[in-house]
Amino acid sequence: MLRSVILAASRSSQVERLVATAPYTRDVVRRFVAGAATDDALRATRGLVDDGLAVTLDHLGEDTVRPEQATATRDEYLKLLKMLGDAGLTPAAEVSVKLSALGQMFDEQLAYDNARAICAAADAAGTTVTLDMEDHTTTDSTLEVLSRLRKDFPSTGAVLQAYLRRTESDCRELSSAGSRVRLCKGAYKEPESVAYQSAREVDKSYVRCMNILMSGDGYPMLATHDPRMIAIGEDRARWFDRGPERFEFQMLYGIRPEEQARLASEGYTVRTYVPYGDEWYGYLMRRLAERPANLVFFGRALISKK
Repeated sequence: MLRSVILAASRSSQVERLVATAPYTRDVVRRFVAGAATDDALRATRGLVDDGLAVTLDHLGEDTVRPEQATATRDEYLKLLKMLGDAGLTPAAEVSVKLSALGQMFDEQLAYDNARAICAAADAAGTTVTLDMEDHTTTDSTLEVLSRLRKDFPSTGAVLQAYLRRTESDCRELSSAGSRVRLCKGAYKEPESVAYQSAREVDKSYVRCMNILMSGDGYPMLATHDPRMIAIGEDRARWFDRGPERFEFQMLYGIRPEEQARLASEGYTVRTYVPYGDEWYGYLMRRLAERPANLVFFGRALISKK
């Protein structure tokens, strides 16, 4: 019921105007989204890099249904990467890309071509790209595009979601030398046939996947705000003799900034995931709708920086 209400609200222009203009919700948006424009993204990136953090930038927009939308998203990333390079913000700043925003839902070849252009621009700017993962129906397609891109751009990163039952196997496949893998828990609502349903089972899967990646030859990127998972990550790094240069932690923009600063001060690479763009409303509402428990998560984040 709650999920249906949130999704209905995400399609309401009246609710969007209310959220966009209410003083309190404007503060919420500014806390979790860098802004609507490319300049906003660069400003947020500069501040984070100056604070000793790494950055990955996501231009918001997932519901791409026309080729011209996919082209516009590609062009925004090309513009962003040129500006990052010119501003001297690479290689500390990379970009995260959703293939669905590049045309994956209606033309996988178009999505690949657009992603390839972004990877080439990233390479020219002295940085790289990570392909975001979405719901389980896109996993095989995304990994296939990843494999094609890595032939010419081997540093292209993958994202794996621990709540999917298949992910341990995918971790083994992607734990080879040079492979960059972001491990997250997963935020989409998935059927029991493909995904663990309880928080306990997801946590156990996350640790198993972490062990596979940390014991492998690739570069693990541990995306989590969970204090227990962070502590386990620190322990696994010691156990597998991984120095701070051989893995990193990742967290969302606006979530636990004091913990991000703590980890960075202890020598770890901490990468902040920074979303920006004029589709911020849909981004926030979809994150809440995918797992209504995120309402509690974002509420806690507003009152705590730790």
